[in-house]
Amino acid sequence: MRDNLMIKRSLPLFILFSITSAVYAADVIEIRPTEGDATQALQQAIDKAASYKGKPVTIRLSPGNYHISREAASKHLYHISNTASIEENPDQTKHIGLWFRGLKNVTLDGNGAWIITHGEMTSFVIDDCSGIRLENFTLTAADPSVPEMKILTVDANSMTVEITSPSQFDIVDGDFNWKGEGWHFAEGARPTIYPEFAQVFYPETNMTLRCDSPLKGRKYARQLADNIIQFFYDNTPDVHAGEVYQMRHGIRNEACAFINLSKDIALNNIEFNFLGNFGLVGQYSENLTYDNIRCRPRLGSGRTDAGFADFIQMSGCKGKIKIMNSYFEGAHDDPINIHGTHLKAVGSEGNNKITVRFMHGQTYGFQPFFKGDDVEIVNRHTLNCVMPAKVKAVTPIDDYTFELTLDRNLPTLSAGTTLDDLAVENVTWTPEVEIRNNYFSRIPTRGILITTRGKSVIEDNTFYRLPMPSILVSDDARGWYESGPVHDLTIRRNLFIECGSPVIAILPEYDRFDKPIHHDIEIVDNRFIMKKDETAISIRGAANIVVNNNVFDMPNSIKNVSEDSFVEATDTSDLKVYGNQVVATH
Repeated sequence: MRDNLMIKRSLPLFILFSITSAVYAADVIEIRPTEGDATQALQQAIDKAASYKGKPVTIRLSPGNYHISREAASKHLYHISNTASIEENPDQTKHIGLWFRGLKNVTLDGNGAWIITHGEMTSFVIDDCSGIRLENFTLTAADPSVPEMKILTVDANSMTVEITSPSQFDIVDGDFNWKGEGWHFAEGARPTIYPEFAQVFYPETNMTLRCDSPLKGRKYARQLADNIIQFFYDNTPDVHAGEVYQMRHGIRNEACAFINLSKDIALNNIEFNFLGNFGLVGQYSENLTYDNIRCRPRLGSGRTDAGFADFIQMSGCKGKIKIMNSYFEGAHDDPINIHGTHLKAVGSEGNNKITVRFMHGQTYGFQPFFKGDDVEIVNRHTLNCVMPAKVKAVTPIDDYTFELTLDRNLPTLSAGTTLDDLAVENVTWTPEVEIRNNYFSRIPTRGILITTRGKSVIEDNTFYRLPMPSILVSDDARGWYESGPVHDLTIRRNLFIECGSPVIAILPEYDRFDKPIHHDIEIVDNRFIMKKDETAISIRGAANIVVNNNVFDMPNSIKNVSEDSFVEATDTSDLKVYGNQVVATH
């Protein structure tokens, strides 16, 4: 059930890196591949780089395969935004393949090498670092935790499937389970803490959608050949020959990578064939650049999925986030999500102290405020600022709760408003954003979520048949608690091909409108290839919005449609829709 990337555990494991097997130049640490598990050897090279004490140094891999494993990984406790609640994953210890900690000016040059993970693990962590650059390698998984299967035939009470390599499984007394190195899941007869989630890929449209698991309700399974399984049911399975199903258990117990409390980090020319069990997470970090990264299944592998959840998640960052010249295909959630976090007010003491709490179960355990940060106290229902302030002191109470001492007294609340109606956003940790020249496809959700007040540009990107908004400008303080307002955003020269309606959604999640939340947004020079006469741009709770010089490309069968019909707006002021074209060319 394994392809040629998989090592056999019966092979002896050799130490890859040692003083005698590595060649050192003044500023280069050379690593050569060899048979076996390379986790510890690669970590030794990173530790050797620490001895340069900030002098620029390159760790250079020779071309070849480098296997890293959960079994040999470094184990460290990290709480990562948007991953797993304490109920879902009581032990938040991460199993880290490559651990960069407290380093400066280190480059890992893969030189075309392949890094292959074994087991559910966090492939690399960059923590409290600056000037780190990772480049020129492929990251893939020997046992991806999103296994796949293709429907071959369906009859009255069974379906026969082909398991896509390198997905692994076992069948015990007719009970089927997906498995990998150290993990298994299925909603079968054997006990498991993991449920099953599924997505279906349609080859004829090159689209992926979320769906119910086709394995629910199965009675038993039998193996017909190496990768051919027949599942039996009481009724006819609701599937069709040719469909490909991507399966996962839904617990984000690891991340593909984690960049924490770091500055000036760059990922360049990296092929991510599988990002598990979450994506590339930047948390309270500054100036992160992703250039020519390709998150997609390995070409020719037969797989259709490349990610367990999001591809890139930026939570509470600052400086500039740049995502350029990249390819995003086959995720189980949003390719790009850039946001902060609202913490709910739960108490106050004296005149200038407010106690706040993480509210969404999948985000907790890290410090969300620092002395000297600028913050805004926000009404959770209107999402409008009640009072700006500066943090004089932060006192952690537990993994969820913090007391903030502010530089001014708390505001006098208006009639009908209580402390429970307030949340606090960290304004200092809100980045500027550039998202340029990227491609998005096979995504079941949105393409880009952006909620930051920093100057942002989304331009020259292509979005192919995304079923939800290709670009979503949100902001909420009652659900996911992902902040905050957008104050300067340009969406320019993008191509949207048959995407879901609305294609661009400016939809802050308020339940009481007071005044606009988002403002100064330009949507210009884009082309929307529409499937039918439907909304392309939906706006609410915003001001000073320009929709200009866009092309709305309609099917030939639809005639006499005006540009205004593609834009809908509520609770919006200073909306300018002009100079757009409606054409019928397909």
